[in-house]
Amino acid sequence: MRVTSKGQVTIPRDLRELVGIAPNSEVVFSIDGGRLVVEPKNSTRDVEDRTRLDRLAEALDRLEGSGDQDVDADALMSITRDR
Repeated sequence: MRVTSKGQVTIPRDLRELVGIAPNSEVVFSIDGGRLVVEPKNSTRDVEDRTRLDRLAEALDRLEGSGDQDVDADALMSITRDR
C-alpha cells in the first residue's frame, strides 16, 4: 500500500467492513506498541477507555479536599514508608 504525498491511504473495503468503518464515518488514530492503529471513533475500546477515565475523574473529585493540609511531604513519606 502506498501513502500519497498528502499522507493518504486507501483502506481496503474488506478491512473497513470487518472493523465497522462506514463511508463518511470518523476514525481515531493511536499508537499501540509501536504500531499505528486506526479504529472507528465510537469503537468499544474507545467507549470503555472514556468510561474508565470518567470513573477516575469522579473518584478524584470525591477525594478533593479530603487530605490533611497539615501533613507535609516529609511526614507523608515517613507514614507510607513505615507500613
